[in-house]
Amino acid sequence: MPRRKKPPAIHSAPRLAERSAPRPARSETEQTSRPARPEALEARPERGDSRSRRGRAKQPLTPADIVRRLAVLYGEPLWRPHGDPMTELVLTILSQNTTDTNSGRAFMRLRRRFDSWDALAEAPVEEIEREIAVGGLAKQKAPRIKASLAAIREKRGSWDLGFLRDLPLDEAKAWLRELSGVGPKTAACVLMFALGLPALPVDTHVHRVAQRLGLVPPKATPEKAHDLLESALDPELVYPLHISLIKHGRRLCRARSPLCAECPLLDGCPAGQRFMGAQ
Repeated sequence: MPRRKKPPAIHSAPRLAERSAPRPARSETEQTSRPARPEALEARPERGDSRSRRGRAKQPLTPADIVRRLAVLYGEPLWRPHGDPMTELVLTILSQNTTDTNSGRAFMRLRRRFDSWDALAEAPVEEIEREIAVGGLAKQKAPRIKASLAAIREKRGSWDLGFLRDLPLDEAKAWLRELSGVGPKTAACVLMFALGLPALPVDTHVHRVAQRLGLVPPKATPEKAHDLLESALDPELVYPLHISLIKHGRRLCRARSPLCAECPLLDGCPAGQRFMGAQ
């Protein structure tokens, strides 16, 4: 996926950050990856390897194992927080239950119509709804955006959310989740992509692949998976695991007809072993 572009700094008259092109949805955004280190190439079992690619998974893969093996296919994700939590918040709300393209278009329409966060906050909800209609669910998202901006201005007196970087992670997430339309995934996107904090967004791809690999229980909800995965990860693995699982969920570990025979995680994947055994 394309790398997130760093938005321009917001100055004394805060403006909606400009972007040269719509960026993908927050929980599914990836930055430029660098080629895998040569030693990572040893992680994938070769044909004839003693670790059978069929049959029972030999042992669970650790998050570090998963990141290392997937780096062979997708490169090593580079964590470069863009530093604009307000843009991340609004864009993530717009991305809920829609495509990357549509949410990007909706944000660009907001940017063209409203030249500052103040202007957006003061706009009638019907006007916001009209501008974001291309993104889908505008009747739900427009009130959420307006209510979130109103709450931020009331609580902080400005649009600077950089203070979240200095809070304990749980407190930063709780502060964001008090805003309208902000759940665990949206809060994690703001903290990870904008501020560089080790909060793990769990979207449909991360949730599915984590369950198949046995990182979370089969019946764990996405909300529960946020807590389980975060608590099991070293902070430096949060971003690369998120990006790696999203790429893998889109390309090989698909919801329907996963390509298990091509997967470098197969020998440590309980679900993959079942799928292969059923073929």
